[in-house]
Parts: sequence; structure tokens; C-alpha cells
Amino acid sequence: MEKILRIESISQINEMVGYEKLKHPLITLLEPWKVKMIPVIEQKIIMSLYSISLKTGHECKIKYGRQNYDFKEGTLMCLAPGQTMEPLSTSDKSELNGWVLIFHPDLISKSALGKKINEYTFFSYDSHEALHLSDQERQTVTDIVKAIKVEYSQNLDVHSQDLIISNIELLLNYCKRFYGRQFITRTNVYKDVVIRFEEFLKSYFDSDKPESQGLPSVKYCAQEMCYSPNYLSDLLKKETGKNTQEHIHFYLIEKAKIMLLGTQEPVNRIAHSLGFEYPQHFSKLFKDKTGMSPAEYRK
Repeated sequence: MEKILRIESISQINEMVGYEKLKHPLITLLEPWKVKMIPVIEQKIIMSLYSISLKTGHECKIKYGRQNYDFKEGTLMCLAPGQTMEPLSTSDKSELNGWVLIFHPDLISKSALGKKINEYTFFSYDSHEALHLSDQERQTVTDIVKAIKVEYSQNLDVHSQDLIISNIELLLNYCKRFYGRQFITRTNVYKDVVIRFEEFLKSYFDSDKPESQGLPSVKYCAQEMCYSPNYLSDLLKKETGKNTQEHIHFYLIEKAKIMLLGTQEPVNRIAHSLGFEYPQHFSKLFKDKTGMSPAEYRK
């Protein structure tokens, strides 16, 4: 059986790397050049913690999910609890720069941020979808994490947690802004993704896959396009105004219109050929999108 290292707490991380004395039980900022030892980890890691990592200086490698990834200078990566990572680490501390902000879900669980943390979809992006920062952007996020460290390192008072959480939210909002910039600056590449995705949907619905496999899910489409579900949806939304699910529904309805007007196939048969197990689900979706039932549209 494959060994998995589970990291459940901030103190566990500090003990692993021989880091400075724990200043807060729910959050820490690791600066790799300050650690006393670099553990050689030859197993997968699953953390029950949030982490935001900025790499500067030399390149290093990790295995994230099913692929190796070169974590290059100026890249920022966000991981949510429960994701799997396998470091391909070096014992040379001079090769390690940047920082890693790690916090426990309990830190934000009762706050407004805890209620909306899932809205920051980049926590579920794959490693090859990491954020590439300019020098100015890198300085902006670094200044924020330094402010977080100052706040949790001093004597805690009734305001400390609110200030720490508000700075984490500020950091995440800047990440959201910078990802928006990345989508814009790579628009030529992403336009090609949109074209390939439209071709993928056409190929899928023109085949017998809808009848044998059903409707394509967002997860299935993302896997076929070699993206994470959230990243593909965000990319499509930026480029076209419609996320992945909306694209699927749009193509599906357009295909249904052609079949309703161009054939004499019963509505039940059309629904089945488009991937619906239950015809009433097709009729409901069609009416939601067009304002008419399939039978009314055909007439």
C-alpha cells in the first residue's frame, strides 16, 4: 500500500522542518532559508490546511496530482485542504527561496471569509495553472504576508484574529485580480482553448457517446481539455461570458433545435440521443433556456 503523509496541524509542519518557535497555533509563514533542516520526503503529502506559496530564485520541482511540475521563479500556487502533493525536494537550502503561508481552516471557519473561501476558485486549479507574477505583483503579495506575520507574531489581543483574516482576504483578492490579468495577457492562447472546446463539444454530440455515456460533465470536459474544472470554467467565462456548464447547455439546446425542426424523431428519442436518461429532464432544461417546451418549439 502506498504511504501517505498526512499533515493536520501547523505545529506538525514546524516540527518537521525544525522551524522557529510556533507563534500562533493556526497560521505560520515559512521562509525556506530559515529552516534548520530540509526533510527528504519520498511519499505523497495530503495537508488538511490551506497554503499559498511564492517561489523566487532557482527552479524546483514537485509532483502535484498526476504530473511533475517545474515550480519556476515568480510563480504563486494555492492549495486547499485535502489536495495531494509529492515534493521532489533538494537538500540544498540555497536552492530554496520565497515563502509559504499556511493556515488551518479553523482560523477562518467563523468569519465571513470562511463562508466564501470556495469562491476563490484558484485553490482548485492544477499546478500547471499556477499564477505567474510580475516583480511589482510579487512585491505586493509579499508585503501582505509580511504584515500577516507581524500581526500573529506579536502579543495577541481581541483585534488580532480579525486583522489576520482581513489580510488573508486582501491577499486572496489580489490573487484574484492578478489571475484576471493573466487571463487577459494570455488571451490569444485562451482563444485557441475556446475553439478547441467548441470542437470537442461538437465531436462529442456528433458521436454515439451521449447515448452510451450520457451528458458530458464539467469534470469530464476539463479532463479532456487537460485543465482543472474551475480553471476551465473561469477561462471560458473570461473569454466568452459563459462558463463550462453554460457552454454545454448552449451547444445541447442548439443541437436539440436542429433535431426538432429537421427530423420527425419523437421528443423522447431526441432526449435519449442527446444523453438524457429521463426525457422530462430534457424538456425542463429546454423550456428553461428557450421559454418553450420541445413540442411547442417544433410547432
